[in-house]
Amino acid sequence: MWTKGSNKSVWNQLPQGVVALFCIQIFSTLSFSVLYSTLVLYMTGSLSLSAHYANTIMGVFVAFNFALHLLGGYWGGRFLSNRTLFCIGMFAQVIGCMLLATIKPGLLNYGLAAFLTGSGLNVTCLNCMLTQRFKPEDTRRESAFLFNYAGMNIGFFVGFTLSGYFQVSHNYQRLFLVSSIGNLIALLICLYNWHALSDENTLLSKLSKRDQKRFTIKGVVLVLCMPIVLSHLLLFADMANRLVLLTGIVMIAVIYVLALKQPTKEFRNKLFAFSILMVIGTVFWTLFQIGPMGLTNFINNNVERNLSTFIIPPQWFQNVNTICVVIGGPALSLLFNHLRKKGVSIYIPVQFAIALFLIGLAFVILPIGISFAGNDGLVSSGWIVLCFFLQSMGELLISPIGYAMIGLLAPEDLQGVMMGMWMLATGVGATLASYSSNWMTVGQESTDPLITNAGYSSVFLYLGIAALAASLVLFILTPLIKRWINDKKEAGVNASDLAAA
Repeated sequence: MWTKGSNKSVWNQLPQGVVALFCIQIFSTLSFSVLYSTLVLYMTGSLSLSAHYANTIMGVFVAFNFALHLLGGYWGGRFLSNRTLFCIGMFAQVIGCMLLATIKPGLLNYGLAAFLTGSGLNVTCLNCMLTQRFKPEDTRRESAFLFNYAGMNIGFFVGFTLSGYFQVSHNYQRLFLVSSIGNLIALLICLYNWHALSDENTLLSKLSKRDQKRFTIKGVVLVLCMPIVLSHLLLFADMANRLVLLTGIVMIAVIYVLALKQPTKEFRNKLFAFSILMVIGTVFWTLFQIGPMGLTNFINNNVERNLSTFIIPPQWFQNVNTICVVIGGPALSLLFNHLRKKGVSIYIPVQFAIALFLIGLAFVILPIGISFAGNDGLVSSGWIVLCFFLQSMGELLISPIGYAMIGLLAPEDLQGVMMGMWMLATGVGATLASYSSNWMTVGQESTDPLITNAGYSSVFLYLGIAALAASLVLFILTPLIKRWINDKKEAGVNASDLAAA
């Protein structure tokens, strides 16, 4: 057990199961990162689909992935234990990768549906398993989430690197088969640590053995129905995107209803604060999710990628993000700890506002880079590296902090649902990102950068200005949100334990 002043390593300071979840995070992320960075190029290249259709499908894929986290948060701990639902999800992802590896257009929707069943449902389970390893007042939770977020980005780094390597030769079949191995490893680690990852204080765990069996059967039936439903929704991608947007609007209303039902003013105000931060998060994720859609097409066609005799794969630029996050997570923790020692308070809404400012700046600089394009219309890759660097700094201030925020703002019985709602904001952002990506090249059939640069430039500028404006609004609302959060310690994420380790 961890005690203050212990000289043990940071891993020994954390509760049983946390190290296993860190390893699971790495391997379970690998296959998603492959699809996240490669799906658009796979559809436009090997399957010969239009860029507009590929962006739309990609938008649905990312949106459903995060929207289904809401179901994962609701089903996990109610119908199936979080560890059971996670293992079923890993198996579904293996099947999805194998179907995609056939390189047959007719199996695209079925492969994506099977994969989404896993990736959509199990992420919330993973986060809930992690947060349940700690008592509500245990400040080490934030450190564990920062470590896990770094683990996730290690998985992204490996996935992006593999994607670029196989994309050069267009060997997508082997890429999808290799990526499925990560799912199998994550599944085996979870099974090996089965007892250490048991649910704590969930509705299912409090039921009798007989009722648990009955609810488990219902949960399995629900999961088996998911690929069927998703494969049909993917056939109507535009309708599916609108459904995600509608769900996001409904969730905002649900949060307010839940807030009004809270027995105390403290929890009511915390839910009001969560609703505002969730909307702000949606703005951030709209710009961030353009990365695997419009920005990937822009890098592929409009950016100078020649390095001597080697052409840099588009996916490798996204490794700027993973490297920054893996290094920046612990560094940010140390910085926060240093500032707190000097009496500087760091608040969640301020962190979110800075994140919006950084990602807004990341997109505002792209039109500047386009204005300096060469005679062939190609933009220097340095502008893309700077764009991803700024996005990464913003991501560090909003994504792991957002996960840890749930433990601060959510009542214990609503943590799973609110974790899903927070992830749903990313899904809504992905849908808006797909619309923005198609807006960049609307009415243009050519991929010639001399023709398409103008469209990209105007959309990048509009999106960047919108994020900067949202950042300003949040700065203005910060005093109100701080009062709503009403944390007696400090309305921010305490990273001192990580720094002390």
